[in-house]
This record gives sequence, C-alpha cells and structure tokens, in this order.
Amino acid sequence: MTPILTIDHLYKRFPIAGSSQVVQAINDVSLSIEPGETLGLVGESGSGKTTVGRCIIGLLEPSAGEIRFKGEPIAENGRFKRSIRGRIQFVFQEPAESLDPRMKIGQSISEPLLPLKLDRATRQRRTVEAIKLVRLDPDLLDAYPSELSAGQQQRVGVARAMVTQPELVVLDEPTSALDPTARAEIIDLLQRIQAERNTAYLFISHDLSTIRFISHRVAVMYLGMIVEQGDAAAVFNRPHHPYASGLLSSVLLPHPHLAIESSVSLKGEIPSPINLPKGCFLASRCPFVIDRCRTEMPPASVVDERHFVHCFRHEEVAAAVPASDTFNVFMREAERILARKTGKASTVPVHSP
Repeated sequence: MTPILTIDHLYKRFPIAGSSQVVQAINDVSLSIEPGETLGLVGESGSGKTTVGRCIIGLLEPSAGEIRFKGEPIAENGRFKRSIRGRIQFVFQEPAESLDPRMKIGQSISEPLLPLKLDRATRQRRTVEAIKLVRLDPDLLDAYPSELSAGQQQRVGVARAMVTQPELVVLDEPTSALDPTARAEIIDLLQRIQAERNTAYLFISHDLSTIRFISHRVAVMYLGMIVEQGDAAAVFNRPHHPYASGLLSSVLLPHPHLAIESSVSLKGEIPSPINLPKGCFLASRCPFVIDRCRTEMPPASVVDERHFVHCFRHEEVAAAVPASDTFNVFMREAERILARKTGKASTVPVHSP
C-alpha cells in the first residue's frame, strides 16, 4: 500500500536578517503516514513540529528534501501542485485567529472549495454537509465567529478542513485552546470522521496524553529532528530514547494513583538551533552520554519493524525504564471520561499492545 504522505530527509532553514547565520528549524526529518492512520508528532515548543506541518501544506518551502503525496511530489518548480489542492487540509491551533471575523461561518467553510472550480450549488451542498458533519446547526452558517464559543469555532475549523473531502489532514495543536469538555468533543469528532472516511491525520501536539489517546504511531521531535518513532503503545510503554523517556516522565496524569516511572533526568539548557552541536543534539543534557555521542550523530537504529530510534545506547535506556502499563490504565480511564462527556463510547479503540 502506498503511504498517503512520505517525507524524505526534510530540512528547513530560516535566515536571520542582517546575518549570515540561519535558524536550523528542521533537520533531516523522514516519516510516512498510511491511509486512515493517525501519526502523533510530539515535542517541546520550538522543536519544529509546526514547521513540518506548514511545509506539508505548502505554506513554507523546504530548504531540502522531498514531500510526496501518494507517491507524487507535492510541489513543482517551488509551487504547490493544483492536482493536490483540497486533498491535504490543515486545522490551525487558535480557532478564533484562523477565522476571518468579517466573514460569515458559511463563507469560511466554503472558501477552500473556490480553487476546486465547483459550481455554486455543489459548494452550498458541501458546506451544509460539512457543518452537519461536525454536529453544528446549519443555521450557524449565517453567524459570525464572535457569536460562537471556542469549541464551536474549532468545529468550524474542522468543517472547513473536511469540506474538500481530504485524504490527509494536518492538525496543529487543535485542542490546546479548548476547555476539557470541548477538547473531548473535538477528539471524539475527529475519531468518528476518521472511522467514516478513512482520513489520515498528522496530529501535532505537546499534549502527550491526547497524543497517546488518538494516535496509532508517534514521532518524537527534538531540535528539529525525529529522535524516536514507532507504534504509540511501544513508545509510551517503553521509550528507547533518553529525550522521549524524559518527556514522558514529565506528564501529569489526572489521577492521584497514576505516575510514570523513569530514571532518566535531563538537565541543562537546550542547545541553540542556530549553533547546533556536532554530534547528538541531546549529548549535553543526557545521563547516558559517551564520548562518541559528542562527535557523531547516531544513525537510525531498528528496535522492531515499526520502531526506530537515534541513540547509540538505546538498549541501555530502555532497560533503565521499567515497562509500564500506566498509560494503558490512563487510556481506559480516558475512554470512560470521553464516553461520559460525549454521551457515547469512543469510535476508535485504545491502541494498546
């Protein structure tokens, strides 16, 4: 099966005005997403997650590397291909900021259909179908964004993305600006749409609990580089990269008896993306560091068929972290919470081993 999305050795550099230096935002990123799959892209703020998403949808031009949609390069002569328009869509982080306050909801939802050269009747039909898909009343098509709650605004953002019937949707922190109830409703909505339409998602977030709940696979980013990638259950239950382990140990689960055990503690400052270290980017903060780490970038090591990690000592890292069922317990609890808040069970089962 041909992946929906394939990224090979992607780089993105941002020049600094008045200087010969550049910000190295993305460093040799490679990943793929299958039809109907959710890949969670996680990392701290500034790790390059959003930059990857913006390169995928053509808002940014990569400095190097290739992005392919169903085997076809998405760009030609530096311009996003017309044949791919509408087949890849984007949901922004801030729903209020992504909607034009001067446009009615119906106009905002139907706007992505304009480049597709559809007739007016088809655009109107698709717009009504899209707002019903996200469970909003079609009467809201005549409302303005300021008349909607944050949760409703984000549903409009999802409707606007889904109106073109895309095969891939890039979601950039789609629940971070929402309260817990609205967040649960949006997650349930996205899962239901995926189950009905087999839509693939790239779900970008720093919220590891949400990522674990919604993702089939996870890619962990640090300083513009994917340091670990694999099935969600495998990465969360026994991470093999020190950064992934440290990141997971920082998660506060909403239950007094749930805690994530980890002996990995990362100390020190994050290196500057302008002057990156020669070897492993984590070497100055890693408790497992050896001399080789400071001079060589670790290549991708295969943990299993779908699990890769960039670390010379990944086996020692995994051995130092006890295998844990904590996130699976949390997932089952989250399923119950979601069912209670939305009035029904989740449409997608927990992704557990």
